Amino acid sequence: MEYILSPSLLACDFKCAGEDIAKIDKAGAQWVHIDVMDGVFVPNISFGMPVIKSFRSATKRFFDVHLMIIEPERYIKDFKDAGADLICFHVEATGQVQETIDLIHEVGCQAAIAIKPGTLIEEVLPYLEQVEMVLVMTVEPGFGGQKYITECTDKVRELRAICNARGLDTHIQVDGGVDASNVSVPVEAGANVIVAGSAVFKGDIEGNVKAIMEQFPKAN
Repeated sequence: MEYILSPSLLACDFKCAGEDIAKIDKAGAQWVHIDVMDGVFVPNISFGMPVIKSFRSATKRFFDVHLMIIEPERYIKDFKDAGADLICFHVEATGQVQETIDLIHEVGCQAAIAIKPGTLIEEVLPYLEQVEMVLVMTVEPGFGGQKYITECTDKVRELRAICNARGLDTHIQVDGGVDASNVSVPVEAGANVIVAGSAVFKGDIEGNVKAIMEQFPKAN
């Protein structure tokens, strides 16, 4: 299984975002995580398409775009055009889950579905064969710097077991409160894509990336 670090740009220093992105590139982080928040689905507002386009010009890394917005199906093509490689949306944010997955694939992106800490994994099970990734939020979405909710680890473990039983190599991503000191917890439970924001961008960015990735299981 491939283990991937996806640093969240929500925690970078926006006045020198290009430099910060170059540092995570140099340190070997494979993906870039971009949080899009609308102030409705979550109580915060982040950046939209123009900012993502500016990020896109700074790197060729895989863009993992996490939509925390209501009715995400309205903007799928816009996020593709802005530079998204994977588009992740919340099952709680739309009544058109299947249609949104189909739209994401139609524009040529990988599709992912996300659940909040209080949402049961049963909500995503009907779609496992149709998405490339499931995101298990390990904090309440909307703000960075929160503490990892340990109860979410069981969701990761159960979801990986179901994927294995179905013969699926679906990525399982965790987002929230993960750093070098605890990343082994979700990884051992079955997560293979790790989002980290403050744990990457506070202090020595390159050193932080390497410290987290050193905790990943080594390839056989």
